[in-house]
Amino acid sequence: MNILIAAPSDNFDISKIKQLINHDVNFYNDQIYYSNDLLTAKDLKIIDIVVGNDQNLVDTILAQPTSQLRWVQALSAEIDYLPLQKLRQKNILLTTLKGLHAEPIAETILGMILSNYRALNFAVQNQKWQKPQHVSKMIKNKKVVIFGTGNIGSRTAQLLQVFTDQIIGINHNGHPATNFSQTFSTDTSTKIASTADIIINTMPLTSITKNFFNAKFFNQLKQQPLFISVGRGPSTNTQDLITALKQHQLSGAALDVTDPEPLPNDNPLWAMGNVLITPHISGIYSEYTEEAIHLFSKNLQQFKKNGTVLINQADLNKGY
Repeated sequence: MNILIAAPSDNFDISKIKQLINHDVNFYNDQIYYSNDLLTAKDLKIIDIVVGNDQNLVDTILAQPTSQLRWVQALSAEIDYLPLQKLRQKNILLTTLKGLHAEPIAETILGMILSNYRALNFAVQNQKWQKPQHVSKMIKNKKVVIFGTGNIGSRTAQLLQVFTDQIIGINHNGHPATNFSQTFSTDTSTKIASTADIIINTMPLTSITKNFFNAKFFNQLKQQPLFISVGRGPSTNTQDLITALKQHQLSGAALDVTDPEPLPNDNPLWAMGNVLITPHISGIYSEYTEEAIHLFSKNLQQFKKNGTVLINQADLNKGY
């Protein structure tokens, strides 16, 4: 197999990847490329597998008349940035890192809630021995509505069960999901969310979820909830979010994803004391590189046997 590893250096330790691959029997007899910058058009034609997030690279390989590409391993749980239609047309496998992010993102969400509810964010801003004007709240018995009931949403719900039993999940058709007291469809979600104390967005980006959290959504809210977004930035209308915060429809927001990314320095969200922003890092942790390569290696072993994969094959029609 000819495998191109095009991992983004800001999230992955390239030297660690090389070390892991060099000691993994599943990669023996494979030709591994670590930099697409040095590859010629001829080299790109013979690539069987791409490991990475570079849409332009995948497009370039697919454009080769005699491309051998058979499988793309995305180094993320999200795949909306990849040329899904082209991959579907050419019957190319696409796998994700779905599942690796559930624990770190769920813990980040819990930290975001505690930071806001226990006024820790205001203590950081204060930096003097002065009691804050903001009265601390407790998560106990609060109504939490989580949009997205997959791995991340489910693990978040499980962690929050220590504090409350009012944990409601929202998914595309309202099907039951683990760790949620109730689930509803996105079609009925606005009414359900209108009385929420905490709203959490973990949804993937699709044609349905794009711009989902907008003025119409925020205008229905009655409890001034805390809004947390760790799904995809474009699912929230940024200007409508700013307006909702200014009009006190929301008590605050914690955002690991924004639209656009990176969020411009002059965006009003940066200056809001009740808004916490992290640069799309909630899913990253110290063992991330190792676990990502381990997952890919297990799939590679199966792929060499019969051209199929065992774990995390994406549905190119659904977009996740």
